[in-house]
Amino acid sequence: MTSYRLIDSPLGAILLRAEGNALTGVYFEGQKYYPGGADFDDERPPEAAARVFRQAAEELAEYFAGERETFCVPMRFAGSAFQNRVWEALRAIPFGATVSYGELAASIGLPPTHARAIGGAVGRNPLSVMVPCHRVLGASGDLTGYAGGTDRKRALLRLEGTAAAVHLPIMQQSALAFA
Repeated sequence: MTSYRLIDSPLGAILLRAEGNALTGVYFEGQKYYPGGADFDDERPPEAAARVFRQAAEELAEYFAGERETFCVPMRFAGSAFQNRVWEALRAIPFGATVSYGELAASIGLPPTHARAIGGAVGRNPLSVMVPCHRVLGASGDLTGYAGGTDRKRALLRLEGTAAAVHLPIMQQSALAFA
């Protein structure tokens, strides 16, 4: 059973989605790929989903207050094998660091020429903020797109202390080690 809960954040309303005992979605209101047609006023979700919502809301509040850098709430992806590989690679980007799409491709064993395919998967990340797609920049250090909007992306990077680094060459900010 899929359950939904709306919470407030400093960057606008966030829709949480849970299936069973795992968080499966974190979407800013108006975000590209925002789930439509669901019952967002789920007042009495199953207890497992209610626990997930409480934990996710608490962890997000701590993150926005500058008190949390990683998330512990149980999460589950529902995507293609390729998308899942990309989303797992996103989880490896540390708080306060950024990488380029090409560097993200290299981190999963693909040549940088696959940056567009990586970008497509990054854009469909269903667990915004918690799976940090906002930490991926264009090759020149540009913010490029963000499903939640580039203003939110900029705000998330500032919150993590990377605002000054946004215009540095990517290689100076890279967080991933490549084999």
